[in-house]
Order: sequence, then C-alpha cells, then structure tokens
Amino acid sequence: MNIKLLVVGKTVKGFISEGVEEYLKRLQHYVNFSLEVIPDIKNSSALSPLQLKEKEAEMIIKHISQEDNVILLDEHGKEFSSKDFASFLQQKMNLSLKSLVFVVGGAYGFDESIKQKFNSKISISKMTFSHQMIRLLFVEQVYRAFTILKNEPYHNE
Repeated sequence: MNIKLLVVGKTVKGFISEGVEEYLKRLQHYVNFSLEVIPDIKNSSALSPLQLKEKEAEMIIKHISQEDNVILLDEHGKEFSSKDFASFLQQKMNLSLKSLVFVVGGAYGFDESIKQKFNSKISISKMTFSHQMIRLLFVEQVYRAFTILKNEPYHNE
C-alpha cells in the first residue's frame, strides 16, 4: 500500500520542513510514503475564505485518483490514541488498498464539496493547529504507528 499526505500550500517554516523531512526519511523503512504539495492559489489575498476554499477544492480533486482511499484530516473527524491509529492503519493495509491518501486543507479548512465527496475524517486533536503544523504532527504519528505495529521501542506507555 502507498500512503500519501496531500497538503495545500508549501511549508514556509524551516523547523516544520526539517521535522517533516526527518520523519519522511524514517518512514521509508516501513512504507511507501509520499508528501504531495498542492501549490498555493495565486492572488489568494483577493479572494474571500469561501472562494479560496472552493479553488483549493478544485486543486485537491485534481490530485486524487479513482483508486485512492481518501481521508480528510479535519478537526471534526474521529480521534484516535496512537495505538488505535496504528490499528486503523493495519486495518487499511489488511484491505489491500492500493493507495491511502490523507488530505490537509488550507488555512480555512475544507470546502463543503470536499467534505461531501470524502466523508471519512480523522482528527489529530481537539485542539486547533496551523495547517502547516499538522503536517509534522501527522507524519510523526504515522511513523509512531509503524513502530507500534513492529513492536519497536519508539512508543512508550
């Protein structure tokens, strides 16, 4: 199975980029994991938040194929403990899915069209994080999940 993290806009903070890169390297040992960045919408400052979300939705759809199993990272999604998230990933792998795609929306979240089309949602936390910080938190949790599944000592309880 391939796992992809699809994000809107480039990461502008160096410390976030460095952290994401570190976990992407670590994940290579376990799974074919990729990070795909949808370019920032041009002239976004001239758009309302609703218009911006609509444009981002159009771009997100273009980066998703028919065989992708899509899960939105959304604050209203299902929450997991790290062990439960590891079990969730194992269940997805057991289904022999070709591709599992997790999507992080832009600064204003997802357009309603995306939420209706892809109704599978998970939440990293009840707290609100920047759409850029979520990238680092998520790739770390995927790495943690694989170490849990392999009974490696990274996760402590």
